[in-house]
Amino acid sequence: MSFHRYFAGVDTVHSEPGSDLGQLALFADLDPAELEAIDRSCERVSYREGEWIICQGDPSSALYMIVDGEVSTVIDDVDRRILSKGSFFGEVSVLLEEPASASITTRTPVSCLVVPGAEVRAFLTSHPVVAYRMLMAEARRLKTASEWHA
Repeated sequence: MSFHRYFAGVDTVHSEPGSDLGQLALFADLDPAELEAIDRSCERVSYREGEWIICQGDPSSALYMIVDGEVSTVIDDVDRRILSKGSFFGEVSVLLEEPASASITTRTPVSCLVVPGAEVRAFLTSHPVVAYRMLMAEARRLKTASEWHA
């Protein structure tokens, strides 16, 4: 399935390259040239409040980085976590090459940078600081989940 067909029906957003990315924790302190490269390598997609971005079990995968707005992570019809500006989702299904482990629905209008699953490895190896920050966020998520179950 082509990337553009995958996002048929949602609004793509065009803005000045990298103009607002430096405000996000994933991209903080990156030089303007790298911010521009990141912006060029991603599709910007916007969703209205109440839309489903991913449904649990979906085979399609992509990495989504929230530029603005708020989403809910839903597992087995239970809201589990709220993600907001600067957070990311979709990485688990991409990295493990498995169907989506959770559904994602918008709580507010949302704008995301999206990297199609097939391009995530190249994106992360091209931007190692971003990959490291994502790994740190994953470690925090794992620690929080471990403490919750203890």
